[in-house]
Amino acid sequence: MRLRDLFTPEVVKLDLQAQSKLDVLKELVGLLELDPKSEAILVKTLKRRENLGSTGIGKGIAIPHCRSLVVNRLRLAYGRKPAGLEFNAIDGKPVHHFFLIVAPPLEVSNQYLPVLGKIAQFAKDPQVPERLMALETPEEFLELLEEKAS
Repeated sequence: MRLRDLFTPEVVKLDLQAQSKLDVLKELVGLLELDPKSEAILVKTLKRRENLGSTGIGKGIAIPHCRSLVVNRLRLAYGRKPAGLEFNAIDGKPVHHFFLIVAPPLEVSNQYLPVLGKIAQFAKDPQVPERLMALETPEEFLELLEEKAS
């Protein structure tokens, strides 16, 4: 399983409009194109997860994630906020890059935690935050995943 295979250009947004933590969660969930009720449930679940502890892992990166019945398979999205956004990250710095992971409560493939680990590993590459900031198209994001994420 490669990260590149879990993203499409449609779930990559390089200019998030959100001005708050809640807004960024809503905007990321919106990329998954679910029905309004499912979106609301998912945002509420993600917000609850963030209240347990921020998913901001430092170096300008956050990985909001949860399990929910509103999806029937693992779903991912990526959003970038060039100006950065306060997200209570572990290092206290603004977050620019958001990787959303949503999985059903029971998934046969059991990819949820491995994908979370792969994204964290990808994000730790010293070149990745700078390269993410330089992206101009969703396709370039997919190429970066192809190159840097096994």
